[in-house]
Amino acid sequence: MPSGPPAEPPEELTSPVAYEGVWRFTAPALESSVPQARHAVRDLLTEQSVPVAAAIMDGLLLIVSELVTNAVRHAALLSPQIAVQLALGANWLRVAVEDDHPYRPKALEADQGDVGGRGLWLVKTLTAEVGGKCGVEHTRNGGKAIWAELPLTPPATSPPPLR
Repeated sequence: MPSGPPAEPPEELTSPVAYEGVWRFTAPALESSVPQARHAVRDLLTEQSVPVAAAIMDGLLLIVSELVTNAVRHAALLSPQIAVQLALGANWLRVAVEDDHPYRPKALEADQGDVGGRGLWLVKTLTAEVGGKCGVEHTRNGGKAIWAELPLTPPATSPPPLR
């Protein structure tokens, strides 16, 4: 039996994937920032050649829209700027929207006649459907970051949709 150092694992198993990293951008707390944030996230994933499944991409872009919309509608008075952060791992992504407002919202199911109020519930539902997770964290400046972490590809068997 030969002796010596153990064999090194193949480099592709130990090296980070080229697209791994964290990107952050800020935007004014204005309605026009909603599509800008959505396009910025989509363009970044495309530029970095991240292998995001179409179903995950669609859900992610809706999540970005909902989170930025909520920050614009509910936090703009105390937070004239919002931040969007996208973190990428080998098999997952995490998007967070930060604002300076201290209120931590809850996901509520709205009544049928309600025009709004379903944003965070929708984020929670979309995230759960693909086996992801979401939450709210306090930031150092007293505000909050609402985040969703998703796999790059949906699980082999997705759980049934919530109704």
